[in-house]
Amino acid sequence: MSLRVHVDVVSAEELIFSGQTDFAVFPGEAGELGIYPRHTPLLTRIRPGTVRLKVPDREEYELVYVSGGMLEVQPALITVLADTAVRASDLDEAKAIEAKRHAEEMLRDHTSDVGLASAEAELAQAVAQLAAIKKLRTR
Repeated sequence: MSLRVHVDVVSAEELIFSGQTDFAVFPGEAGELGIYPRHTPLLTRIRPGTVRLKVPDREEYELVYVSGGMLEVQPALITVLADTAVRASDLDEAKAIEAKRHAEEMLRDHTSDVGLASAEAELAQAVAQLAAIKKLRTR
């Protein structure tokens, strides 16, 4: 039997994923974080992006888009707390493209630092959603 770690991905609305994995990849602020079972405890923020979960006995990774949040790693349990989390297969490409266009327009027309920060955050989320959709299509 191979080693496994339990992963919970939770959004503000619901539990998105709960189960055993052989390996998991998270969008860390400084790059991707690959986590195997029995990893050293870790608490860090994650950026908008795709969580990839290697579920036992399945060829394909389970993909979950997160808008950012917190990642807690314990040797036998990994927990992701995200404001927004959506299974990649449930993402709406048209909405993501429209959000990206809107954010780019806000960046061009920003009138304050608050508007600029909001536009940058919206753009990062839209780009991460489109990347998750692209990963899903190329499998």
